[in-house]
Amino acid sequence: MIRRPFSNSLIVLCLFACLCLLPPTTVRADDELVAIAPADWPWWRGPNRNGIAAADQKPPLTWSETENVVWKVPVPGKGHGSAIVVGEHVYLQTAEQDRDAQSVLCFDRATGKKLWQTDVHTGGFDVKGNEKSTLANSTPACDGERVYVNFLNNGAIYTTALTRAGKKVWQEKITDYVLHQGFSSSPALYGPLVIVTADNKGGMGAIAGLERATGKPVWKQMRPKLPNYPSPIILKIAGKDQVFVSGCNLVTSLEPLTGKILWEIKGSTEECVTSTVTDGTYIYTTGGYPKNHLAAVKADGSGQVAWENGSRVYVPSMLVSRGYLFATLDAGVAMCWKSDTGEEKWKNRLGGTFSSSPVLVGEHIFATNEEGKTFVFKADPTAFELVGENQLGNIAFATPTICGGRIYHRVATQTEGQRQEWLYCLGKKGE
Repeated sequence: MIRRPFSNSLIVLCLFACLCLLPPTTVRADDELVAIAPADWPWWRGPNRNGIAAADQKPPLTWSETENVVWKVPVPGKGHGSAIVVGEHVYLQTAEQDRDAQSVLCFDRATGKKLWQTDVHTGGFDVKGNEKSTLANSTPACDGERVYVNFLNNGAIYTTALTRAGKKVWQEKITDYVLHQGFSSSPALYGPLVIVTADNKGGMGAIAGLERATGKPVWKQMRPKLPNYPSPIILKIAGKDQVFVSGCNLVTSLEPLTGKILWEIKGSTEECVTSTVTDGTYIYTTGGYPKNHLAAVKADGSGQVAWENGSRVYVPSMLVSRGYLFATLDAGVAMCWKSDTGEEKWKNRLGGTFSSSPVLVGEHIFATNEEGKTFVFKADPTAFELVGENQLGNIAFATPTICGGRIYHRVATQTEGQRQEWLYCLGKKGE
């Protein structure tokens, strides 16, 4: 096991000061945010950071360009980040190469009307990297008071806070960044902090915790000189909240408020993309370079690996529910394993290539391939059961957001070389 010393001796005093200054409606004693309603989807992978929507949601199981469309709006530029939904607003990041602008858009949740667009960066575009990538791959996060976004710009990673009306509050440079494939890490909110990751091969990779109120760095952990892409994910295991990051040939657990490394083991692989999930005992790490990798790691720092296999779940994050692990492999195959043993329960070819992550709502899993086809199938470990196939546009990399009985889906259409992005709100008629 690898351990690193913790150096911020005054961190506890700083954090108590931050907690006292924040509105009581935003943070409570156990550091969970309370300004978020049950029908909201405030950050990457949803309220519980696991890709699982409230079971009582009743989103449509079928749709098309005309069926079950509540509203549809054009999105300028290009991006693969998902929409978030808080209160009456929908937020989305985009990058417009024709005017060298990276921005945040806000839409009315009920009608789709664009309420504002704020440029976070102008100029500083780096168009190298993977051809599938964009300069707006990240998903925003919102605490009910401010919207927080990450962008790669001018060779560095910046985190920016905006008011709900689109006014910039603060901006903080996290680290210099050497572009390899792209940048896709989304911010995570915990208590008074915004937690961000920026692994890269430039030697200045970092995980950092910033004050939500000011952007001031509270803690920072330096990382190996390797490219890596996951977002930080905060999960509670055995009564303890932990920030998990896999990749750089490590599996790392940190204390969210201090950045102290709780445990760190050699494992996973060099480059990862997916966000970690847990069944309460194990966390599940996946990677795709230089080897395909899927493993169940005991989340106590012991380094115990319960099982592993060579499945390529490189980009789409997984789902774990009721003792079973569900995944869509990059190559278009849906799979189910028993989460504690790795026993394969079933696999079924869907078709296409997948970058978008699946979302679980009740007994249904929604999984979208890169061609814009969403497969709806049962989260049933006994057998694969396809419920429906739905087409929107012909390009889709963003993960659908499902809350309040509706689906917010970012797709694009490309015809004769002309590309246009759209944000759809899908819902059952009359609801």
